[in-house]
This record gives sequence, structure tokens and C-alpha cells, in this order.
Amino acid sequence: MKKKIFTGSGVALVTPFHPDLSVNYEELERILEFQIENGTDAIITCGTTGEAATLTGEEHLNVIDFTVKKVRGRVPVIAGTGSNDTAYAVELSREAEARGVDGLLLVTPYYNKTSQRGLIESFQHIASSVKTPCLIYNVPSRTGVNILPETYLALSKHPNIVGAKEANHDISALAKTVSLCGDDLAIYSGEDVQTLPILALGGVGVISVFANILPRQMHDLCVAAMEERISEARAMTVQYVDLMDALFMDVNPIPVKAAMNKIGFSCGSCRMPLTDLSPEDDKKLTEILEKHLKM
Repeated sequence: MKKKIFTGSGVALVTPFHPDLSVNYEELERILEFQIENGTDAIITCGTTGEAATLTGEEHLNVIDFTVKKVRGRVPVIAGTGSNDTAYAVELSREAEARGVDGLLLVTPYYNKTSQRGLIESFQHIASSVKTPCLIYNVPSRTGVNILPETYLALSKHPNIVGAKEANHDISALAKTVSLCGDDLAIYSGEDVQTLPILALGGVGVISVFANILPRQMHDLCVAAMEERISEARAMTVQYVDLMDALFMDVNPIPVKAAMNKIGFSCGSCRMPLTDLSPEDDKKLTEILEKHLKM
């Protein structure tokens, strides 16, 4: 059995920006403290929600370095270091490792994509280039490539590939992956609304957008599910499903940054090509937030 980087709720953290769209490190520190104080089990920085795609290489590493230093080992820090260029993913992973992260999140190659064989060779090459444990990130809606259960089985045999963030919406394929890989691959939900069914199938946690807003609630949902208090976890899922869905009413992280701004954080806007919410969606998001939070 491989050691898990974390269990429970890991937050896919936003990257706050100033009005000029430079990184707001003061607000980032405030957000990190908010997360840790409210039970988040891991910090995932520089992923999709953290707008890694529009961070410069220097910004990417600076955000990772700042996060590791401010968290100070209180919870694991996992850095997104994937790329459609395997050589660059290796470089970025080694740089993140040197800054003391606890894990690396490696997205499947996008745009140029690859075959299942290419996925195996690429991920194995990256994982062999570092000592830090690696999580594979499967999100075909963004990358155009999906990891098959048999490919997960091959990847799970690498000693440094310890888990996967699964966001392909295919519960049947996930069940097959769990059956094939067993304890050699820890599965994390990559979809907030699928956290309960994925944990019920043997997953060990979630990498959550929703946790940016309500970290304690997502932590508690995960604990209830993992302790097989299914009725309680189901009730929490049903209670918050409208907010979980609302955070994807537009391209992530547009809605979650808007929500963070509404509840008292200064996250700013997203960098282009992402834009602000439409007035209609903004109103709808406000109504849902007011239903669940004191605003």
C-alpha cells in the first residue's frame, strides 16, 4: 500500500489578483489562513482554479514558494506542475520539489494530446524525474484526452505515482479503476458534486472548488463519507448541491472568484481570456450565496 499524500478535503485554491492583475500575496496569505483554520486537509496551488494557465513561469514558482512558506507544514501542499510539454513538466516539477511541496499534480497533456501509451510514458518519465509523490489529473473536458482504467493500472505500478484526481464524470469507469488498482492508486474526486459517490466507491478525498467558499463543510462531508455515515454525507451533498453547481455556471474559476469577492475576500478578476460573470449569473450566484452564508 502506498502512502497517501492526504485524505479528506483538499482545496483547489484560487490565486488572488490585484486590480492590475498582479498576484496579491497579502490576500493569498489571508486565504491560506482561512482554509487552515476551517479544517482544509490539503492545499492544492497553481491548478486550474489557481489560473496556472496564465501565470508566468516565475509567478508559478513564486506562488508555490510563498504557499509552502506560509503553510509551514500544517497541511500538505500540492503544486500543479503538469504541462502538454513533458520536458517542461519535468522542469517545473523539479523546481516545485526544491521548494518543499508535499505532492505534484500532473494534468494530462492538452491541445497536442496523446495516446494511452503516450500518457503512460509521459507520466512515468515525470514521476521518475522527482522524488515527490505524484497525482495524475484526468479532466478530459479541458484537455481532450481521457485516462482509461487499464492505463491507470499501468501508472499505478510506478512507485512514485500514488493517486489520481478524477474528473471525467464516468462513475462506471472509476469503479473499474478502483477494482484494477486497489490500494496502489488513491482516488480523489475532481468534481464536488461527485464527492460522495466517489468516496463510497473507495476514493479517499476530493480536490475541491467548493472548499474555497465553505472549507469546513467540505471537510465534514468527506469525514462523514469516509466514516460510512452515508445519510449525513448525503444530506450535506443535497444541501449544498446548488452552490456546488453554481460555482460552475461559467468557466472555472470565474464563478468561485466572484463568490470569494462577495464573501469578503479580495480575489480580483480572472486574467483574460476569462471574463467576469454576466449580470444574470452574478445575481443568481449572489442569491445562492445568501441562502447558505450570512452576507
